[in-house]
Amino acid sequence: MTTNPFNPFPILTTEKLLLRKISPDDDQAIYLQRSSPVVNKYIARTPVADITEAQAWIARINNNVDLGLSINWAITLKDSGTFIGLICLWNFSEDRTIAETGYELSPAYHGKGYMNEALQCVLDYGFSKLNLKTITAYTHWENKKSLALLKKIGFIWNEGEIDEGFPHNVIYSISK
Repeated sequence: MTTNPFNPFPILTTEKLLLRKISPDDDQAIYLQRSSPVVNKYIARTPVADITEAQAWIARINNNVDLGLSINWAITLKDSGTFIGLICLWNFSEDRTIAETGYELSPAYHGKGYMNEALQCVLDYGFSKLNLKTITAYTHWENKKSLALLKKIGFIWNEGEIDEGFPHNVIYSISK
């Protein structure tokens, strides 16, 4: 039996951010974010309909963390503790050398460099602490801000790779 690499939960910090475990107290912020038309514009998912759906999502996500299947962080501002978004590593390969990242940010915090800071931190964690060899990111081909972020950090387009069932997505990856 393998040990859970996410126990204890890894709290990550950057110059401006604290990445922490998602809490049941985040239910209102997660409801607002995951029901936002701006946040969901390029994500093929049904928006969260009410607070109970947000609470169920938090419970499911934290259960997956407890099982060592994936890890999701709440992105918060270090100085105020304000919840501004989510970032994760999930969809690990069987040998746990490849993982997928996903991220979303509340619209009020777009364009301020926060996701660049959070993603750099999560990549460092994935490569240095989890010994990942490759991290992938799937994004809608029209999501120019996400594409620019991935390219700025050094992700490379996996031309020809297809996200089955999501024809508008393109796949990028970065390797150690």
